[in-house]
Amino acid sequence: MAPSGLAILIGAGPTTGAGIARILASPTHGNLAVALLSRTGDADLATKISKTSGGGVLKAFKTDTSEPQLKQAFEDIKSWAQSVDNDLKLKMSIFNIKHSHKTPFEEETAQRYTESMTTYATGAVIFSQLSLKWMLSQYPEHASLPSGAKVMQKAGTIIFTGTLGSLRTNPGFAAYGGGRAAVRMLAQSLAREYSARGVHVVHAIANGGITDNFHEYHADSGEIAKEGGGDDAEAVLQGKKMRAESVGKLYLSMMESECDLWVHELDMRPAAEKF
Repeated sequence: MAPSGLAILIGAGPTTGAGIARILASPTHGNLAVALLSRTGDADLATKISKTSGGGVLKAFKTDTSEPQLKQAFEDIKSWAQSVDNDLKLKMSIFNIKHSHKTPFEEETAQRYTESMTTYATGAVIFSQLSLKWMLSQYPEHASLPSGAKVMQKAGTIIFTGTLGSLRTNPGFAAYGGGRAAVRMLAQSLAREYSARGVHVVHAIANGGITDNFHEYHADSGEIAKEGGGDDAEAVLQGKKMRAESVGKLYLSMMESECDLWVHELDMRPAAEKF
C-alpha cells in the first residue's frame, strides 16, 4: 500500500520516537512515509521500525538543530519524498527533541545557557518554520462554498513534545525550563498566527515516563508479549508509564482531526501519575 502522506519526526530515538514512528508508518494506522531525523541518522533504527510496523516506509536523516543542517535535511527529505510518490504531501511534523541541561545556577555561564537555548528553542523555530513553509505551499487554492466563502483546508499538523518543565521547573534547571517554556510560547504564537491558514499546532506536555518495551497483554492467559523491559511492561499495566505507541496514536488523532475541532495543548500522563 502506497503511503498516504509524509511525516517528519526530529528526535527519532529508540524509545519515544521509535514508538511514535511505528504508529505513523504502520499501514494499518497512519500509513505515512516517515522521515526520522536525529544526530546519528540511525538507518538500522529505521529498518527495525519498518519491520515492527508491518512494512512501513521510513528513512533516517542525520542532522542537528542548527539552521544549515536542518535546511539541508529538509531538502534531502523532499527529494526522498518525491522518489516515494511525486505528490506526497507533508501532513505532520513532530519536534520531539529531548535536550536537557542541569547546572547549579551559580555555576551557570551565559555561553552555556545561550547554547542550551539555541539547541532547543531556536532549533524549534527553524524546524517549525521549514515545516510551515512546506505545508502552506501545498494548497495554494481552496474550494468555495455556494456563498463564495472559502472552505478551510487543513494544510498540516505541527506537534511539539514538551514536558512539565514548560510550566514549572526545579533547581538547577534554569536553562532547561527556559527552553521548554520558550517552545510552549512558540507553539501558542504559531497556533494564533497559522490556525486560520489551516495549520494545526499542538503542544503536548508529557507528564510521566514513556517506554517502548511493552507491546501486548493477553488478558485470557495473563501473559505479557514484549521485547525486553519486563518492569516497564508491568508499569504500563499498572498505569504508571505511557507506551510510546499510545503517544503515537494520540498524535495521529491530532493529524486526522478536522478543522471544526482542534486541540492546541495536551497534558499526557499515565493514570497513576500525580499532578
